[in-house]
Amino acid sequence: VRNSEGTRILEVPINIIKANPWQPRQGLNDSDEDLTELVHSIKIHGILQPLIVTATSGGNYELIAGERRLRAARLAGLKLVPIIIRDAQNQEKIELSLIENIQRKELNSIEQAIAFRRLADEFDLTHEEISKKIGKSRSVVTNMIRLLSLPDNIQQALLDGRITSAHAKLLVTLKPEEQESLFKKILKEKITTEQTEREVRKIWQKEDITKLRKDIFLESKEERLREFLGTKVSIKKSGQRGQILIDFYSDEELSEIINKIVS
Repeated sequence: VRNSEGTRILEVPINIIKANPWQPRQGLNDSDEDLTELVHSIKIHGILQPLIVTATSGGNYELIAGERRLRAARLAGLKLVPIIIRDAQNQEKIELSLIENIQRKELNSIEQAIAFRRLADEFDLTHEEISKKIGKSRSVVTNMIRLLSLPDNIQQALLDGRITSAHAKLLVTLKPEEQESLFKKILKEKITTEQTEREVRKIWQKEDITKLRKDIFLESKEERLREFLGTKVSIKKSGQRGQILIDFYSDEELSEIINKIVS
């Protein structure tokens, strides 16, 4: 069988497909509602999008992308699953798994950070090189990896969804004892990102932190605009006033940016 792009699709026994040891996703729970829905869909319709695998010794295959589909297919009792075979080295396995999950928004911030750091540490990629491969800005990659410097209990809270990545990015700017104190306040009082930002500013003001360190708030806002608009964005601020500078490189790109803003 071939798909619309001419790629050959095979059906193979599910028990000869092994998990991808480079999979960036952490702690997937088989009882999650999303996975239960996927199992139900697979029972009715089968797997609509083939798994991507690489051939290993003994006629087996190793998964590159499609970990949730494989786990759901096993829970659904499928004996055969559709696959596309790719020749992938370890670095490409990480990249493909990471990119697929990011595109589907399945990785949380800690899982992304771990995958980014593996690309940097194990394959000597710079943050700039990683950013080009995954289609995000260098600052997004750098700030994501910084989250791994947070204490284990705060990282676990982010994994569990008890705090957001926005909370975590603010906490990472503080000293360890300040992180723990504010973290407890976030959990106890369920304060918002905006309230957390005000708390961080108060801490910085007490310590007389320089203006350079305060620029992280502008960087965070620039990141959000870059991701939303898909282009370089700079914020220039003086007191309470300032400018937002948006780069575009063609008339078509300008039209796309305007449509995103006014839609």
